[in-house]
Amino acid sequence: MPSARTRPVDNLDDDDYPAYTMGRAAEMLGTTPAFLRALGDHRLITPLRSEGGHRRFSRYQLRVAARARELVDQGTPIEAACRIVILEDQLEEARRINEELRARSRDSQSNTPASA
Repeated sequence: MPSARTRPVDNLDDDDYPAYTMGRAAEMLGTTPAFLRALGDHRLITPLRSEGGHRRFSRYQLRVAARARELVDQGTPIEAACRIVILEDQLEEARRINEELRARSRDSQSNTPASA
């Protein structure tokens, strides 16, 4: 029996599972495969490769690509759009970590007995 992590049903819930082919990803985003390759060239997304060497994209990567496309459609050069998306992602991660640290700090303060 496959482990819980490798069962196909689990992959449906995995944002990082490379489920989408280049053509399907481009179709879903309303863009071209060349645009997705350009995002890879600018290191915004790095698709995984199938055994046959074909690019495969995850849902997370498609969300990132969609944000970049939104910026490009607004007139932002692709290089700048990629940098903006990377910085937005870093900011979101920093905020998440900050909130976790604040929560831990509140928890540890509430578990410390008051000194007399």
